[in-house]
Order: sequence, then structure tokens, then C-alpha cells
Amino acid sequence: MTFDLKQHLAARTESVEAVLDRALSGTASHGETARPPRLVAAMRHGALNGGKRLRPILVWETASLFGRSDDGVVRAACALELIHCYSLVHDDLPAMDDDDLRRGQPTVHKAFDEATAILAGDALLTLAFDVIAEDAVHHDAAIRLRLSRDLARAAGVGGMAGGQMLDLESEHRPRTEADIRLLQSMKTGALLRYACRAGALLADAPTADVDRLTRFGEVIGLAFQLADDLLDVEASPEAAGKATGKDADAGKATLVGLWGVEKTRGELACLREEAAALLAPYGDRADILGALAGFIVSRTS
Repeated sequence: MTFDLKQHLAARTESVEAVLDRALSGTASHGETARPPRLVAAMRHGALNGGKRLRPILVWETASLFGRSDDGVVRAACALELIHCYSLVHDDLPAMDDDDLRRGQPTVHKAFDEATAILAGDALLTLAFDVIAEDAVHHDAAIRLRLSRDLARAAGVGGMAGGQMLDLESEHRPRTEADIRLLQSMKTGALLRYACRAGALLADAPTADVDRLTRFGEVIGLAFQLADDLLDVEASPEAAGKATGKDADAGKATLVGLWGVEKTRGELACLREEAAALLAPYGDRADILGALAGFIVSRTS
């Protein structure tokens, strides 16, 4: 790589957060009646409290690979990040993963209260579909509809929410490797898969390229989950920015728990190789996406 990935990601993150900040303002949009200040504050706490912004950056970089990198792409990317932030707010609730710390700060239900956290998650989820439907996202309404439908399926009963249900059901119960791969492909992988697919669709990439980048998203989705599971086993709460060791305590099924650390690291190396092979046809144009895949595999938080 001939550029500073850390600096590049910081610049992308700053742009993403500027759009999120505007979307989460206290001023009612056209068609809205009012935005209650406490709810807005809770939404902002859940969405603007740091984070890697990996999912929106993947949307942006995938679109850039095919020649599109305008404000509409960033807005579409932020719609995905709103979904991700809603999921974290709800995952942290006592009835779910019961976490007090997120990104080194109190979780929303701790900073506010449980009812407000539930509503903040609801509002972040629905705001995402408001943003993805904006004209600036794509000139073709059919593409915006496709992006919205794909996002709903990635986030809903057959995607992230369904994966969370499978994860809850897996606690203190034996699960096969196939069971764990299924729940992780839904709970974590679905949004990362969507990120890469959406970027290609936003840039009107040919169908074969949309399919190739969709597979790339699947590969890095699994890599992200494996790296996350390793962090839960090996990292300190300070380094991870959240409580660690909770998967084992909760009796959750993970591939690290099934395979052990060394085999998991070997699988991560294989996934990195597959990701590189998927990007190989694009040559130097895909350097940033390749670097992102490496970052996901080797991340420490």
C-alpha cells in the first residue's frame, strides 16, 4: 500500500459522522411533527459515540471501486450505519446481551433508561429507511427500492434480527459448526454482505461484479465475526471498548469455542486469501478494499 490506511479511514469516518450528525439533528424533517429532545439525545448517544464506521466505509469504498464516490453514496452508507447502531443499542439491553459499556462509554440504557433505549433503537432503524429513500442516493427509484428491500432483508427476520434470535437460542446448548456458521452469517455477516453489495449497486456495476463483491462481503463478514470472537477470548475490556469474556460466560456457541484459537487464526488467514483472490481482477483499484480486509482480520478492537 502506498497510502496511510489509518489516515484514509479517519477522513472517511469524519465524512460519515458529519452526515450522521445532520440526519440526527433536533430539527424535524418535512412531514415530521416534532423530534423530542430526549429521544434525539439518546439516538445521538447511540450513533455518535465513536466506532470504526466499517460498514459505511465498505459501502463507500465498494462504490468507489466502480467509479462513484459522491454525497449520495455517503448517505446510503449512513443508512446502513443507522441500522448497525440501532442493533447495538438493542443488543446492549438487559434482556439481550446486558452490557453496560459500548465503545468505552455507558450504553444507551445506562446513560438514559431502558424505555428510552428501546425507542432510540426503533427510531434509528426507521430513520435508516428514510435516508436510503432520498433522491440523492440514486437517480433511479428502482435502484433505491432494491437497496431498501435488500437492507430490510439483511436487517430483519432472515438476516441480523433472525441471527440474534438464533444466537440467544444457542446459549448453553450444543451447536454444530453448521449451526454456528448459519447464525453468524445472519447476525454479523448479513450487514457486511449488504455493505459490499450495496456499493456495487450504487455504482451501477455489472451483475457479475455485484455478485463478486457480494461474495467478498460474505467472506469479510465471517472474518469479522471470527476476529470478534477472538477478541472476546483474548482482549482486555479496555482494548476492546466493551466487556469481554462474555460469550463463554453466557454459554454462547462460537467457532473459537468449537475450534480453539489456533485453528481460528488459520481460518482467518484462509479468508484473507479468498478476499484477495476475489479482488485480484480489479488490480490496484481494489487496494483500499484489500487493506480493509487485512484490517478486519488483524484488528485489536
